[in-house]
Amino acid sequence: MMTKQEYLSSIDTLGHRVFVQGEEVDSVVRHPISKPAVMALAETYAQAEEERNRDLYTAASHLTGEPVNRFLHIHQSLDDLVRKIDMLRDMGRKTACCFQRCAGLDCINAVYSTTYDIDQECGTPYHQRFVEFLKYLQAGDLVPAACMTDAKGDRGLSPSDQEDPDQFLHIVEERGRGIVVRGAKLHITGGVNSHELIVMPTRSLAERDKAFAVAFAVPADTAGVTFIYGRQPSDTRRLEEGQADIGNVKYGGCEALVVFEDVFVPEERIFMKREYPFAGKLVELFAANHRASYGGCKVGVGDVLIGATAAIAEAQGTVKAAHCKDKLAEMILLNETLHAGALASAAKGHQTAVGSFSVNKLHANCCKLNITRFPYEIARLAQDIAGGLLVTMPSIKDLDNPRIGEYVRKYFVGRGGVESEKRMRILRLIENITMGTGAVSYLPESVHGAGSPQTQKVMISRLADLASNKAAAYRLCGIE
Repeated sequence: MMTKQEYLSSIDTLGHRVFVQGEEVDSVVRHPISKPAVMALAETYAQAEEERNRDLYTAASHLTGEPVNRFLHIHQSLDDLVRKIDMLRDMGRKTACCFQRCAGLDCINAVYSTTYDIDQECGTPYHQRFVEFLKYLQAGDLVPAACMTDAKGDRGLSPSDQEDPDQFLHIVEERGRGIVVRGAKLHITGGVNSHELIVMPTRSLAERDKAFAVAFAVPADTAGVTFIYGRQPSDTRRLEEGQADIGNVKYGGCEALVVFEDVFVPEERIFMKREYPFAGKLVELFAANHRASYGGCKVGVGDVLIGATAAIAEAQGTVKAAHCKDKLAEMILLNETLHAGALASAAKGHQTAVGSFSVNKLHANCCKLNITRFPYEIARLAQDIAGGLLVTMPSIKDLDNPRIGEYVRKYFVGRGGVESEKRMRILRLIENITMGTGAVSYLPESVHGAGSPQTQKVMISRLADLASNKAAAYRLCGIE
């Protein structure tokens, strides 16, 4: 497996086409806007290097028997599903942001199972192709990014009815032993920090939409692929010397618009080509796995936010106040409820036709729907306890100014023994997670990542066994 430094070197020399704030950059590893996100993903390699973490961060490949990073593992048991959730929570605690590998992990598991199902019904060779691709990923310890969400254009129209067909990525030509595709994928987490891109459909499709039923993989530096880096609140603080006011001084997440402009995909990298009945099945399986993942990573970030909130209450001398105790308990309750939902989806998972394991879809969707709500309440309570200084505090750099530094140190001091800088740094971290660059992955991503709330409600309604529930009620009140 790669070390953290080997990963950073591989991305530094990747040579993919990336634009940040209107300018093409030579290296996302060295650019101050993009560097924190690369470092967050690199931490998944660092943790796998630690001997004490081996059981959590590595697994034996079911294909080769060799140890692989768990982020490249096909789940072989219910225990694998549980360990994944625990690993994601641990990573969330260590980075307090999106570390960008969950989607790729959930993607390879969904494609692995779905390609087998397509082959069984259609006689296609997709599954073995994907197995060979997966062996390549595992052998090189590479990062695959999941590319699902299309631009969608007029959302009231199907892909084939769009005025501009490029609003959904689609096949435009069959050429030699491959296809040419065009379109874009939005909100792609960690795409700029990945070696490979795995593209999937974004919704269920009808026969007239079969040109949009395509799944494949291409290297991130493929000709015709362009990454346009997404903006985040307060991201220009990363340009400041020392970055003291960024809050999270080590890590950050990232998303990007990924454009595919007449990209050639060789035959051996194609995993679905016009098999439209399976588009929705692939989306649904990926979504279920990914929705459960949020009960790991978002809970880990919640752990950090709860810890920072308790720390600021201590620094300000309010930690023993009854209302602070009550609010901290509520934050813990909400956070642990999210984790419990994810663990339930894993513990009640099932084996797929190909032999891998997937989560319980109903529990996964319930978990994710709660995640669209609870982090906002946790963040609100954190801001409540932190107080107004959270948004009126001057720069930490003011501490070093010979003319005003003494005022900042004097008037922002906490209870006895708590220096101003300590209090200010904790407040900046709370600001980062609830309003700044960290808030992107903790709040809006909690709503829209892995599908917006309405998609979970649709799945919950579809998966719930109302007939059985009604039968139980009829039986108990004497109705046959």
